[in-house]
Amino acid sequence: MRTDRLPRRAAAVAAVAAAATAAIVVVSCSSSGGHPAAGGHSSPAAGDSSPASGPARTPAASANPAQGSAARAAEAAQGPAAVLTAAQHKALAEERSMIARLSPAQLAGQRVIYSYSGFSAPSWLLTDIRHGLVGGVIFFSFNISSEQQIGGVIQQLVAANASAQNPARAYPLLLMTDQEGGLVRRLPGAPYESEAQIGASSNPSAEAATAGTSAAANLRGVGMNVNLAPVLDVYRQAGDFDDQYQRSYSMNPRIVAAAGASFVTAQQAGGVAATVKHFPGLGAAGTTQDTDNEPVTIGLSAQELRSVDEAPYRAAVQAGVKLAMVSWATYPAFGTSLPAGLSPAIVQGELESRIGFQGVTITDALGAGALGAYGDLQNRTMLAARAGMDALLCTATLPLPGWKCVAGLEQGYEDGALPQSTFDGQLAQVLALRASLPA
Repeated sequence: MRTDRLPRRAAAVAAVAAAATAAIVVVSCSSSGGHPAAGGHSSPAAGDSSPASGPARTPAASANPAQGSAARAAEAAQGPAAVLTAAQHKALAEERSMIARLSPAQLAGQRVIYSYSGFSAPSWLLTDIRHGLVGGVIFFSFNISSEQQIGGVIQQLVAANASAQNPARAYPLLLMTDQEGGLVRRLPGAPYESEAQIGASSNPSAEAATAGTSAAANLRGVGMNVNLAPVLDVYRQAGDFDDQYQRSYSMNPRIVAAAGASFVTAQQAGGVAATVKHFPGLGAAGTTQDTDNEPVTIGLSAQELRSVDEAPYRAAVQAGVKLAMVSWATYPAFGTSLPAGLSPAIVQGELESRIGFQGVTITDALGAGALGAYGDLQNRTMLAARAGMDALLCTATLPLPGWKCVAGLEQGYEDGALPQSTFDGQLAQVLALRASLPA
């Protein structure tokens, strides 16, 4: 990175952060307070009507002046909001009747991926699932003691999702983990080889296909249906952010593209949706540059990002990958000082328009240290959705309260910060993905 640009970049980031803070104030003032209850979750408090009791949607054309204020504040932070994609238009036509049945809290909750602590499913999580307030759950190593144990937990979650109280009970939860292979495996078992080992083999495509098949069999064996893999970062130096944990196939984008596409194809053939990450790429991040902990800037040129880092994503799109995770790093060459997952210019401009991805976008962890300048969890969630992120991953290196992410979406939907037509289209695409997966 050129040091002579640092003062100007810092000023730009500070200006964006100030605008984001303004959005927080406007959104919070017009909120009904979200859905926190005793115990810190989103179940209705005693005496409240259940969110499942029926929709109470704010009309798209409201006379509420706070709506205009919230929208203007959000636009000051991010520029124009994401717009409906062709895939979302199609999904919305198919899912419109379901969406019309959901309350604002349920509209929000069906897009949120929850996290929790320990080896047992918390009662509050089961309650929220039964009330239609949860779109999925992510599992970490601290949730898994054995395949039998996590399989039992997943059976409880699936049973809760089938509750008659849940209007979205026909849609399987997104049940996911990071099963990349090698050192990064939350679940015991395959794939045993790391991406680095696969990329260095005599036939990376064949080895990656074997890994994808085995990952799908392992995850399906316990009831999961989404893998947050493969990593498509093209690493630059030995021991850097990706290579230190053997998370990148190669320094050669062609090898990364071929291996990644093979993994995607094989895994999805086994009934587990693949997630390519971390768009547009963290391959140039240094050893200590981790967005989980702090802001990270990737100072590559737009030409290098597009010819090297984005190249594997084109192959994955051609392979029909279902999800894409967007990075929290910043990429100044794309004309924005926002983290990629908060930038409509990157989510829609680069990933969807330039690369042609038409699947479900999913955030990286919303509690990441890289987002410290963008307000509380509610505001970060709203900004990510406004940028074009469909599914919202409500966690950090430790679990976070899912109701806060739900509240951020719900209040943004109701006060106008999130355009309602786009919101509905994003939800429709998430529902369409869920309908395509095994329970």
